[in-house]
Amino acid sequence: MNDGWQILKIGGIPLKVHPSWFVILLLATSAFAQHYGLNTKIAVPVVWQWGLGFVTALLLFVSVLLHELGHSFVAMAQGVKVRSITLFLLGGVASVERESSTAMGALRVAAAGPAVSLVLGFALMANVHNAAHIAPVLGDMVAQLGSLNLVLGLFNLLPGLPLDGGLIVKALVWQVSGSQRRGIEVANACGRVLALMAMGLGTLLLVRGAGLSGAWLILLGWFGLGAARNQYQLLTLQTILKELRVREAAGRRYRVLDVKDSLRQLSQLRIGEAKELGQGDWLLVCDQGRWKGVIDDEPLQQLPVQRWDTDRIGDHLKPLSSLASISENAPLWQAVQQLEESKATRLLVLSAAGLPCGTLERPELGAVVLAKLGLKLPTPLMEMARRQNTYPLGLGLPQVVRTMVATGDVAGIDPS
Repeated sequence: MNDGWQILKIGGIPLKVHPSWFVILLLATSAFAQHYGLNTKIAVPVVWQWGLGFVTALLLFVSVLLHELGHSFVAMAQGVKVRSITLFLLGGVASVERESSTAMGALRVAAAGPAVSLVLGFALMANVHNAAHIAPVLGDMVAQLGSLNLVLGLFNLLPGLPLDGGLIVKALVWQVSGSQRRGIEVANACGRVLALMAMGLGTLLLVRGAGLSGAWLILLGWFGLGAARNQYQLLTLQTILKELRVREAAGRRYRVLDVKDSLRQLSQLRIGEAKELGQGDWLLVCDQGRWKGVIDDEPLQQLPVQRWDTDRIGDHLKPLSSLASISENAPLWQAVQQLEESKATRLLVLSAAGLPCGTLERPELGAVVLAKLGLKLPTPLMEMARRQNTYPLGLGLPQVVRTMVATGDVAGIDPS
């Protein structure tokens, strides 16, 4: 979750507030104010009750922030960049550039947040008596914050994604099995079970008149199911990108010319070429069946028209190696990485013998992935993607591949 307003930076980490945070702040303030009003040991006016409720709610979210900072500082110690921390309806979340590259590193990051909450909770509970001596209302506030921090720490240790306990399960399974993917699958399955249990318990509480508690459990379960579904989709995309080969997505966005053709013929070809769908075809050049190179429009732009009839295409060739290329047998994730890191708009696909046999662009690559997911794109959407040279429907394949490389799921390649 990256949406929200940045309010400050802590240790170089932007702190953001999502609009939904104000909803939970209001609900927490109301709940705390009601608590202070019902506490017979504390006689304070209604306005003070709401003021105390607001302060307690803010301090609770300071606790949530400390929890997320625990994750963030441990991640940063491992060289992982933390993009931001966002407070929202269900608490807080730290957005990191990538996951830890080792199982034990991931375990330390996951455990840091609950550890901060539990230490803070025990420290507050140990000082309830001292705070009560200063003022009864202060003792009550410290007791509430202490117990809530203990609940926050213990709740996050539940063994299922997206909770910290699920991340710990993932790291432990990863360490034992040697497979991060297996760790994610186990933790994700646990998360689905916990989410369904939360929704079932919440529904039961609603039926019995528990009201807000039941609704909150249902909301948590719904959020958990959504996170589990997103994780499953990510795993599916990673599998597709590893299993599909470049040849399954390759097209043929090139034409073949002869070295003896004139620049005039090149000009006529360009004039007659349709441009609606983005960049024009590559022009590869042969000599008696042998590949000689590639030519672009540069000669037409630099030479006078009078020379177009006399100059041959073979006089203005660039080597085929000047084009970004990839083997037809390479997995699709390598094509995604190479397209992004080389800043290329298109890749030349080479056969096993190293000869040109096709081209690969982002729209076609994305369409093949979506087809594997069971989604066939309408023609207008494909044409739009071709014009913009983007993955259809904003498919975030570069982010998926960066995650695969960062976590060691695949070995990164050098696009050069």
